[in-house]
Amino acid sequence: MALSRAVPNLAFRRLRGSRSPAEFAAAVRRAAREIGEQVACDARYVGRVEAGEIRCPNYAYERVFLHMFPGLSLADLGFSAREAVRGRRPAAVAAGAPPPLAAFTTRNDEGSDVLRRAFMTGGTATLATASLGLGGPSAVAIPAPRSAHRVGDAEVRAVEEAVRQIRLLDDRHGAEGLYKRATQPLRTAYALLDAGVTARRSTADRLHNGAGELAISVGWLAHDSGRFDDARSHYAEALATARMAGDAALEAHAFCNASFLARDAGCYREAVRAAQAGLRAAAPLDSDRLRALLTLREAGAWAGLGDRAACSEALGRAHSHFGRGPSEGDPEWMSFFGEPELEAQEARCWSLLGDWSRAARHAQRATVLQDPHFARNLALYRTQLAGNLARAGHPDEAAAEIRRVEESLGGVESARIRNLLGETRRAIAAAR
Repeated sequence: MALSRAVPNLAFRRLRGSRSPAEFAAAVRRAAREIGEQVACDARYVGRVEAGEIRCPNYAYERVFLHMFPGLSLADLGFSAREAVRGRRPAAVAAGAPPPLAAFTTRNDEGSDVLRRAFMTGGTATLATASLGLGGPSAVAIPAPRSAHRVGDAEVRAVEEAVRQIRLLDDRHGAEGLYKRATQPLRTAYALLDAGVTARRSTADRLHNGAGELAISVGWLAHDSGRFDDARSHYAEALATARMAGDAALEAHAFCNASFLARDAGCYREAVRAAQAGLRAAAPLDSDRLRALLTLREAGAWAGLGDRAACSEALGRAHSHFGRGPSEGDPEWMSFFGEPELEAQEARCWSLLGDWSRAARHAQRATVLQDPHFARNLALYRTQLAGNLARAGHPDEAAAEIRRVEESLGGVESARIRNLLGETRRAIAAAR
């Protein structure tokens, strides 16, 4: 059965007006924050909508678009009806033929926390595809190659979407319930790399980047779950992928997370070296925000070593980079890095140096500035604030913060937060 040709969405293009795709994507992300949603919209997504590749947005994007353009329907925005896009599978699929990507990109029930797996044969290899549907309306599948040694745009887009969904689910629920399930799409992504790609260099580059970013995302889930050895392995895998592909942005990201992991593991000199290596990789990139985060990683490592002067100098550089503002070159994964995270990272530096009152002031700012929609980050910031207050001699205020954290955790599962809560309770008891 022939595939229908994508029809450009001219209505959506008119709504963008004179704004560039990146500027419009930024407006979409701002609108999402206004209504408590989170979407990983970038210029590429806008281009896919305008090209007609996305005939109907998922439910999160639908809510954002209708908020941005009150009074307009999805049809007014140039989209097709959802039932027309996500209808019954073709008869060939029902009869047992390998399903296309669209057959797996279907609506999940809200609140589902299971990883749906299907197995499909592509050419000479049998590869697993995995859907992630925890707490969200859309599932993501990574399909097997359509034939031996042929991987195309559909597979690469699926890898990229898997990365976005893992990040979204982590923001809302934490890592523990997600880590083991997220390793399946990672294995599939690297199997696609092994299967070979089309002759188009751009497709190969995107697949390497997507697989590397997926390795970092899964590594972070391991990191946040307290599985440091697993996290180190995944970050190393991402770094190797970046080096093989000559991808400076991916290399900087891998070093950024490796530095964070080394600091949490108490390997502070390793954390310094990884942060500095990340800064070298990021030098040619147009992203002061990325350089700010890497410099914060370096500052935290110096703090762990007890070098107050080097920490203060690095914090000054981080603030200088951050003050230059965002740019179109900022990586998509850095959507979490705003002023709340800047304050929280600085608080961590001062706590490592034993300056508890100063740490508490920065942690307090982080909790005030943080969007409540990011439940895991807000719980983390409040737990850090409580620990700093307890050690600064304010156990009652610390206990009040702990109660707020416990009341707000809900479905958030993070070993890191649980460990911090335990440490903070012990600090409160000691202070009393």
